[in-house]
Amino acid sequence: MIHLDLIGIGTGNPDHLTRAAERAMRAADLILLPRKRADAADLLDLRRALCAEVLTDTTRVVVFDLPERAADGPYLGPYLGAVRDWHDAIAAAWAGAIATNLPAGGRVALLVWGDPSLYDSSLRIAARLRRGGMALTVTVVPGITSLQALTAAHAIPLNTLAAPVLVTTGRRLRTAGWPADIDTLAVMLDGDCAFTTLDPAGVTIWWGAYLGMPQQALAAGPLADTGAAIVARRAALRAVHGWIMDTYLLRRTAA
Repeated sequence: MIHLDLIGIGTGNPDHLTRAAERAMRAADLILLPRKRADAADLLDLRRALCAEVLTDTTRVVVFDLPERAADGPYLGPYLGAVRDWHDAIAAAWAGAIATNLPAGGRVALLVWGDPSLYDSSLRIAARLRRGGMALTVTVVPGITSLQALTAAHAIPLNTLAAPVLVTTGRRLRTAGWPADIDTLAVMLDGDCAFTTLDPAGVTIWWGAYLGMPQQALAAGPLADTGAAIVARRAALRAVHGWIMDTYLLRRTAA
């Protein structure tokens, strides 16, 4: 039997780890750390630093190579197909790493950016392991999400009074536009600055990158005045660091 802990670690800041996350890390027999492409080595280093700060000598830490997602087209259908294939490959990588390093069973942990429930597919990948025949139980340890870190950094509420918030993706915002009857959008996974496709009139943006990290970058203001500056700053930051994780909040104000 394998017991899998999916541990939300916030945005990589050690202060974002909850006590529950620290307990789960120390209780694990094995922690698996994914290694992505070379220009994203900082992401592996951040996870290693968290392990060095929290763990005792009883937990083994093993690095495995994370498969890359195939290129996909601009439309949702091809994108979803590429993601499903990618998740199949990740599940196979997890299974191989577990079989090699924990063959008699035990407790394995994965450190998940933000929280495993918000635009993260760790739970879907774990379900593939079960469908593949692995005897598996799963526990989620919640973490601070990028949306919490964003609103805290800007000292703003997520919602307006008695009003809803829609959490969506940059891809969907670009293809479907601003949904009707929603004044506040929280946008995740936007590598192409989909806010540039919107009519900026009456829209305010709050943007943040590397939230909670030493290189944290913030910008806020009317979209018409701030959007182009965010695009330029985002490109510059990505060129310096080789990767970027960012998110933003959009809000329409009544005329």
